[in-house]
Amino acid sequence: MDKLQKITLTVTETADLIGVSQTTVYTMAREKQIPHTRVRGRILFHREIIESWLRGDLQEIKQT
Repeated sequence: MDKLQKITLTVTETADLIGVSQTTVYTMAREKQIPHTRVRGRILFHREIIESWLRGDLQEIKQT
């Protein structure tokens, strides 16, 4: 049986996915350069949105 793929990524997982450091991801989130959401103080990234962002498919970044 296939393991379900998570729909959200942590800072560490996002850093690994895009090939930058965790510090860079935190900075990008703080400066609203990467689409993210905050849940109880944690920064999370929606996998599909990050993949679209990497392809350049997103026209604007919306933060929550």
